[in-house]
Amino acid sequence: MQLFRMRHRAAGDRGRALDREERMKALTGILAAAVSLAFIGGASAQGKVVLYTAHKTSLVQALAPVFERETGIKAEVIQLGSSEVSRRVRAEAKAPKADVIWSATGSLLTENADLLEPYESKEAASIDPRFKSSPAWTPYTAVIYVLLQNTRMVPDAEMPKTLTDLAAAKWKGKIASARADNSGSAFQQMMTVLTVFGDQGWTRYGEIAKNFVLTESSGAVPRYVADGEAAIGLTLEDNALEYKVGGAPVKIAYLADGTTASPDGVALVKGGPNAENGKKFIDWALSKKTQELLVKEAGRRSVRTDVAGPGDVPPLASLKLVELKTVEELGGTQAALERWRKAVGQ
Repeated sequence: MQLFRMRHRAAGDRGRALDREERMKALTGILAAAVSLAFIGGASAQGKVVLYTAHKTSLVQALAPVFERETGIKAEVIQLGSSEVSRRVRAEAKAPKADVIWSATGSLLTENADLLEPYESKEAASIDPRFKSSPAWTPYTAVIYVLLQNTRMVPDAEMPKTLTDLAAAKWKGKIASARADNSGSAFQQMMTVLTVFGDQGWTRYGEIAKNFVLTESSGAVPRYVADGEAAIGLTLEDNALEYKVGGAPVKIAYLADGTTASPDGVALVKGGPNAENGKKFIDWALSKKTQELLVKEAGRRSVRTDVAGPGDVPPLASLKLVELKTVEELGGTQAALERWRKAVGQ
């Protein structure tokens, strides 16, 4: 996993500076524009595809050039937070500028299905049926939510074993978590807690949330833990694995009362200017070769039945997985976010 090591060597030096960079990306789009220009080149409308993505910069830089090289199509990539992706596509609905939403939370795509053009990829038969939930979008990778431990700050014997343990007073100000109103993965983590605890979900979530140190992005959480700004963090498995493989003083834990294996997705934007190239990108992203690249270089779990997971993670069968509540059961995204803001005291 050479990409992990290359990225992590610089992670300690960047620290909070990179967190500020990601915050600027989410709020102003400056970084999005910079990344976009790197891939636009001189492509004409017939020779490009416009991608709105929640992928972090390192993954865009690893994958987009491969797509361009293999297909001859230029990739114009705009990076945004998951929630901002959907807001931007909706704002542009009368004159769409994007062709594809690339890697956004599945529940967010379902909620915005009216903005999407159903497309059945030629790779669809190879996708694990457990991850399929809507004809409007296609599963892209399987996302697992984990707890990351700074081993210099927290001995193994003191590590939380369950979600309930995270509510203990000893963890106040020591648990890094991304903002659910800016991060699709943090929203999914919130939904996991609400699912595990049922009718007591919001009460339990509030008890845990009082211990949070909030970050602006999911990618910032493992940096906080690796750099010692937080003792533990709720994050994505692949983000955590990046730092573990890169040599940071961290361990990955899977909580005993449950986690989720939920897909992020790739989707064709309704009315996009380069729809045929959008379809080609989706087929490429779901191909066995690309999915194997995601596993090898990024530590992502594939949604394909013929691609094995990363070697450094336990098989899904060994984890206690819960089936998430739907956003509709929570009253919709905005209603859920209002309750989240109250839970975190904002």
